[in-house]
Amino acid sequence: MDKLLYEKECAKGGFNLIAGVDEAGRGPLAGPVVCCAVIMPTDELIDGVDDSKKLSPKKREALAKTIKEKAVAYCIAEVPPEEIDRINILQAVRKCMTAAVNGLKVKPDVTLVDGLDVHLPINARYIVKGDSLSYTIGCASIIAKTYRDALMTGYADEFPDYAFEKNKGYGSAFHINAIKEKGPCRLHRKTFIKNFWVEREN
Repeated sequence: MDKLLYEKECAKGGFNLIAGVDEAGRGPLAGPVVCCAVIMPTDELIDGVDDSKKLSPKKREALAKTIKEKAVAYCIAEVPPEEIDRINILQAVRKCMTAAVNGLKVKPDVTLVDGLDVHLPINARYIVKGDSLSYTIGCASIIAKTYRDALMTGYADEFPDYAFEKNKGYGSAFHINAIKEKGPCRLHRKTFIKNFWVEREN
């Protein structure tokens, strides 16, 4: 499949500056949600760009470095766990993606966004599995994922009980047991771990 299919459709409609937008960390029990918006040149593609979840950590890191070097512009935004608890994860993703797009030093004509349920207050087109189907969204996916993974690995030093360097905040068996035994730390999304919290309190 042509990884520039959606970008070419946008270009035919007169949209030349196209930003890809994706998030990392919608589902974890701990840590922020991170979003990236990126505008990429499309005359020479970076080989290997795909949905970040399909790539090895080493490959993601190498690609993220190249993407940042070649990007016309990129911006990373995050929403912390306490705000996710306050406004819910969908609203947090919407806020995070909007901040990433608005933070670009070059204003895009249109944004290509992974998923259907975000409804951003900006000119956007939504693509299911966009991180696999769109080159630009794939680039955003890789930057968001590598940034968040590095963030959670760094937090592991401060909160060693939860093995964030391994699970990145997702609900592994070890992580869930640690929550039950130790209780949540300030990085945990209380609305996500309510059942574990109640079990420990009782």
